Amino acid sequence: MKRRFTLKLISALTAVAALIMSLAVYPHALGLPYQTYNYNYWEDIVYTPAAYEPDYTVSGLDLAFEGNDIGSFVTPQDMCVSGDGRIFLADTGNNRIVILSSDAKKVCGIIDSFLNDGKKDTFNQPTGVAYSEKDQLYIADSQNHRIVVLARDGSLVRMIENPESEVLEEGFVFVPLKITVDYADRVYCVAQNMFEGIMVFETDGEFTGFFGTISVDITLWEKFWRRIATKEEREKSRLFIPTEFTGVDIDPDGFVYASNIDPAGVQGVRRLNPKGQDVIRKGSNGNLGGDLQISDTTDYAGPSQFTDVLYRENGIYSCLDRKRGRIFTYDHEGNLLYIFGGIGQAKGNFRYPVAIEKVGGDIIALDATKAEITYFKETRYGRLINEAVSLRFGGDESLAVPLWQQVLLLDENNELANTGIGKAYLTSGDYKQAMKYLKLGMARSYYSVAFKRYRNELLRRHANIILTALFLGALGIYAYPKIKKMKKKGDCDA
Repeated sequence: MKRRFTLKLISALTAVAALIMSLAVYPHALGLPYQTYNYNYWEDIVYTPAAYEPDYTVSGLDLAFEGNDIGSFVTPQDMCVSGDGRIFLADTGNNRIVILSSDAKKVCGIIDSFLNDGKKDTFNQPTGVAYSEKDQLYIADSQNHRIVVLARDGSLVRMIENPESEVLEEGFVFVPLKITVDYADRVYCVAQNMFEGIMVFETDGEFTGFFGTISVDITLWEKFWRRIATKEEREKSRLFIPTEFTGVDIDPDGFVYASNIDPAGVQGVRRLNPKGQDVIRKGSNGNLGGDLQISDTTDYAGPSQFTDVLYRENGIYSCLDRKRGRIFTYDHEGNLLYIFGGIGQAKGNFRYPVAIEKVGGDIIALDATKAEITYFKETRYGRLINEAVSLRFGGDESLAVPLWQQVLLLDENNELANTGIGKAYLTSGDYKQAMKYLKLGMARSYYSVAFKRYRNELLRRHANIILTALFLGALGIYAYPKIKKMKKKGDCDA
């Protein structure tokens, strides 16, 4: 009887454990409208717990200002967050900027006009907004072909329009789309049909050139064909022009993060230094293009299309994929940390996402078609990863170990957690343990370092025994023929 009760108890505990594991592995079982996953070393999909979960959504229909409903947002295209947490939304179709509280549940103000030389001036399809450290709002007023800079009280500071330069084509029409501003009030602007790179404007509004041009690789066959092709054939062939940028952000050190549509699905984001050179790190698989399973015909076949990028903190940045509605987050080494979001009608899904921002611990995303903002809250799994990566970014590998161990309790297949623990053991000199975790993390380069150091440590530790054994072995090899010869001679004398 007692044995039967024990067996039933074991069966019940096993069932509960299986249920918990299924909820962790298949997050849609928890009510999420999408699956959360990552890719392992072999680039196979592995399902993970959710790093972020949808909390709530806000649309214009939910809001009022000074007692009056503000109406629906119409094809909003961008948003930014000020230092005090206010959200500035480019309500493009309504030709206005809506200022929201940090939770987006209260309207703090609406900017639909400003005084320009004493006369009322209005916007025409503002598509981009940015907020500077000097408390000034920058607006990409696209169809008025200018960038408008306003003070906190809404007064006009200056306008950037009609850029002139020898590098610009004759008849160039300036249509700013997305913008960001650095600590020196330099403006980095993504402009329509501008393939030469990001346009840079100094503090006084002067256009100084292009920044971060993306070169396009041409195969040897394409070069050869263009040499032998006729003029008509060359004109009909596709143009080898650089890729156009889609979103832009800047980190506290002045490095510009820029997203772009990569037809190959390999690199959809860049980190540009002050010289405009891409210095981003690409991780072990060399891919910063979002989804790796691009041939999946059941799920929007083809590579991801990054439409915006958000630098968060401690080397962590997130990219918004408008094709699948997913948010991909990477660390400073280019490792993919987690993925969440999807296409659909449910809360947490998008129809056409266009912008991403961070408010406190929340990630917020703007959908142009749904005309709403979705708030995603950090889960325990996401918090542990974010904190561990931040500690590692600051050089505190050992302090991150307890966090990585908790990550492994939630996701035992997390290669980044195993690698993080392995690197901490490697730094502390415990090479045997380092090898164990680095192998689980598929960190081959670090494993090689740990293996060499462990081998050298064994050699040092047992040097006396090894040298003695080698000496005795050499002595035996030298003495054996002589002893054998003397034995034979003795046999003959007998």
